[in-house]
Amino acid sequence: MTDIQRFETGQRMSQAVVANGFVFLAGQVGEPGTSVTDQTKAILSQIDELLANAGTDKTKIVSAQIWVADMSDFAEMNAVWDAWVPQNHAPARATGESALATPDYKVEIIVTAVL
Repeated sequence: MTDIQRFETGQRMSQAVVANGFVFLAGQVGEPGTSVTDQTKAILSQIDELLANAGTDKTKIVSAQIWVADMSDFAEMNAVWDAWVPQNHAPARATGESALATPDYKVEIIVTAVL
């Protein structure tokens, strides 16, 4: 039987789940109403913290899904992302435009990592 660990679990979801050597994070968002840069920085900080709590780090991210509310913010988000991703450790990644939970959210990032 597979041992499953859940972190920051609420009624609706867990912020991170570890199973079979993988760490799955819920979609992370920043402070509503702040800039794309500020939201992306906050999200990446949350990802760092969640991965550390699960026993891994950003060098072990294998996949990332990024949602931006407006593709005109793509370059601004990428500037923060590119500064954060360790050299030679870029994950497979997809980015798309989507309406997010509230119009005040500009970016949402979901990652999967290995232990």
